[in-house]
Amino acid sequence: MCSQKNRKKVAIETLLAQAGNHNDGDSRNSVSTPIYLSSNFRHRDLEEIETFDEKTQYAYSRLATPTRRVLETTLAKLEEGKHAFALTSGMAAIQLVFSLFKSGDHIISLDDLYGGTFRYFDYLEKQYGLTFSKWNGQEIAQLEALVQPQTRCIWIETPSNPTMKEVDIAQIAQTIHEKRPDILIAVDNTFYTPIYQKPLVLGADIVVHSATKYLSGHNDLLGGVVVAKDDEVGEELSFNFKTTGANLDPFDSWLLLRSLKTLPIRMRAHTENAQKVAQYLEDEPAVEKVLYPGKGGMISFYVKEHEKVAPLFKRLQIISFAESLGGVESLLTIPYLQTHPDMPEAERLRLGITENLLRLSVGLENATDLIADLKQAFA
Repeated sequence: MCSQKNRKKVAIETLLAQAGNHNDGDSRNSVSTPIYLSSNFRHRDLEEIETFDEKTQYAYSRLATPTRRVLETTLAKLEEGKHAFALTSGMAAIQLVFSLFKSGDHIISLDDLYGGTFRYFDYLEKQYGLTFSKWNGQEIAQLEALVQPQTRCIWIETPSNPTMKEVDIAQIAQTIHEKRPDILIAVDNTFYTPIYQKPLVLGADIVVHSATKYLSGHNDLLGGVVVAKDDEVGEELSFNFKTTGANLDPFDSWLLLRSLKTLPIRMRAHTENAQKVAQYLEDEPAVEKVLYPGKGGMISFYVKEHEKVAPLFKRLQIISFAESLGGVESLLTIPYLQTHPDMPEAERLRLGITENLLRLSVGLENATDLIADLKQAFA
């Protein structure tokens, strides 16, 4: 957990390339942040305990480690927030945000979200008495009509998963905060990352990432991120974070920090590849419709004939038939069966999550090779 102080603002590429360098005190002038694997830290004397400051000192690794603190400082700067938290998974990050709410609170969520998020919301509704309303993400009047006296949060994922709906964060924040500044606007920024979208700058209060995806980018770690805009929310999250203990371990903190250094380059390459692949899919006779917001590496598309879906997966030679997204390796998924099976079928079909909808995470391979792989698989 890290509180971010004001410093001279630099370009995002510079911020990330320099992450962990010029780090006063902890790293003994090393350019690359070391991995501190210690679970606890010595104290000089009793006076140090009596004046202990969790924001600058160390005692127990659940509270803070030097490696995770550098990562969280970087994440706070990256999203232009005040408090950042690095957790064990994207779902742990969502759980931390929902630790702010209690039985009887009302949440408005986008109707198209990652399937695990829906599963968790359903669990909270059944077991803990939170109530949820769903919004289509497009009509502001409909959103305003859903607001109740008990409404505490509006949960957004943009672009949405898997139908790639984009939501106007700034319009939502302005409309809602004008009448109800107590309602938190929380945004899952996993697909676009701060390279393409900064929700806190647009008026949101909290931003969440599955760091497993683009922030890590190499399909080799699980992680989650929460960043809060202001101190009041940040301090409450900080207390809940240290109390529940879903903190990212030092090695994965270091690995994520290292991965962030190439995030701007990777996101540009993902976009360049995805734009080429999306254009090919638009012209592919076996494809009925392509859903691509124009940037980022995520594409969803509908196969015209359902009987071609299974052979397509079997024939792929470069693209992997696997869940997750955002890594250097391209992955193809069928959300109906893999990421959203716990959603009622009627709801899946209403949203367009059919057995013909496939979600492609375009990696960093040569785009010509990816297109050739899809062509031969469709043939």
